[in-house]
Amino acid sequence: MAEAPKEMRAVYAETLVALGAGNRNIVVLEADLMKATGTGPFQKAYPDRTFNVGVAEANMVGVAAGLSASGKIPFAATFACFASRRAFDQFFISGNYARLNVKLVGTDPGVCAAFNGGTHMPFEDLVLMRAIPKLVIVEPSDPVSLKAMVTRAAAYPGCVYLRLQRKSSPVLYPETEQFEFGRGKVLRDGTDAAVVSLGALMAGEALKAADLLKAEGIDLAVVDALSLKPFDAELVLSYAKKCGRFVSLENGQRAGALGSACAETIAEAGIAVRFARMGIDDEFGEVGTQDWLLSRYKLTAADIAATVKKLF
Repeated sequence: MAEAPKEMRAVYAETLVALGAGNRNIVVLEADLMKATGTGPFQKAYPDRTFNVGVAEANMVGVAAGLSASGKIPFAATFACFASRRAFDQFFISGNYARLNVKLVGTDPGVCAAFNGGTHMPFEDLVLMRAIPKLVIVEPSDPVSLKAMVTRAAAYPGCVYLRLQRKSSPVLYPETEQFEFGRGKVLRDGTDAAVVSLGALMAGEALKAADLLKAEGIDLAVVDALSLKPFDAELVLSYAKKCGRFVSLENGQRAGALGSACAETIAEAGIAVRFARMGIDDEFGEVGTQDWLLSRYKLTAADIAATVKKLF
């Protein structure tokens, strides 16, 4: 029997609490969004290691860099729009250029921002972050991969950008599954076409699309990228060669992030493949429910299935 969906932000907080018990250097920073991020349990367990800097995201990243310079392992979280656009320079210079150890967590990515609307809808965060040299960029696809990626981030001696869906997500992997930065996973094998997705929301839609296409006799592979940087070029190339039809799927601008990483990898390898990129097509965000926004930006399972069929 499949496990019930789990709230991703709760898993994030639980993982930090558990890690904090064994490592006093782990600290948490918030920009007045502790309830939204769900890190109250960490504050309750370790009040002296929890810092709310107020609505001052750039300052939060600067404080995180200072804590890192003093030997701490800071996890700093805010909405992904603020983590990227508002705090980009501080994260770039104070965290990455300084070769420090800041873990920046961007929550409510892409259309997950829903009713917060266009100003709070980060379609471009991955594009910005991908340009930072040596930065690790990950987006877990379920509670199990989230726990593993947070654990790996805490042990990794460098900056990490972790894109976090706050809402509930189905469990896709067994608790014993092992994860690495730069390594994707195959959620469903297939031979006729392949979709590589990034993040929990897109993985869910891709799996639904595979069910829709199976009913029409099309065997769709679903690949979970998990890590945008480093990128699992070997896995992408293996499925591009195997299937000959390939789709990238992301909850953000399709230019500059996953779609670009796939296109660059395939083109530079000289592989002949029918390829389509799915994501936000050079647009701003809007206000609406998550389901409406998925439909508005053509990211539903039905849209994925239609895109795959166009490659035949």
